[in-house]
Amino acid sequence: MASDTWRGMVGMIKPTKGSASLVEMIRMLPDGIGIIPLFNNIRHGKIEEFRAAIPVYEEKIAELAEDRVDLIHAAGTPPFMLLGYKGEQEIIEKWEKQFKIPIFTSGTNQIAALKALKIKRFVGVGYDFEDTSIVVNYFTAGGFDVLGIERLPVPWEEVGRLSSTEVYYHVKRLFRKHPDADGIYFQGGKLRILDIIELLEQDLQVPVLHPGVAQAWEIQKRLHVRQPKTGYGRLLAEMP
Repeated sequence: MASDTWRGMVGMIKPTKGSASLVEMIRMLPDGIGIIPLFNNIRHGKIEEFRAAIPVYEEKIAELAEDRVDLIHAAGTPPFMLLGYKGEQEIIEKWEKQFKIPIFTSGTNQIAALKALKIKRFVGVGYDFEDTSIVVNYFTAGGFDVLGIERLPVPWEEVGRLSSTEVYYHVKRLFRKHPDADGIYFQGGKLRILDIIELLEQDLQVPVLHPGVAQAWEIQKRLHVRQPKTGYGRLLAEMP
């Protein structure tokens, strides 16, 4: 055990290179938790790229298993949501049996976080799919009522350049169309929006699921750590 990973070591596989989401997530983690990051090379956010990525994820899971990490996070909603809710469960079960290490995906992480926040009916924004029904179908199969998922009005490669205030405006407009929503969902980690999570929760009086915050929350839960942190919304502040 390394002296700086006394609370646990996590292997993480990111779908793309160069995203600031990994840095953000690490900053939210308590001291004593280490991350070994590996990266896939998805470049254009096309469905065929995501479908082709599953065997690459398996190769990297095998690599992290050799490093004897305590937990593996296969990040990225598109590759696994394309398998469907049941298909994702089956491949996680297969990998956990094969590699003897607990594994979670972005989809299973987000479902767990939605349940922890007691969100049942939500609206959200995404950007990874040409067809947002893939996201809707996944969460519907998971037992949620998806009132609306809208793609942000920029190409996949450009979405990280949107300002957080632009995203705030878009989400607030969507929420007003569905006043019976009891939560807000953000699909992917390319958005730089940590500064508006608490603002949205305060202004709209519903919890917000941010993918990076959800990752930091589940890593703590899985490693039996509980160190709440304010500034990022209810999930990390309350650690439900």
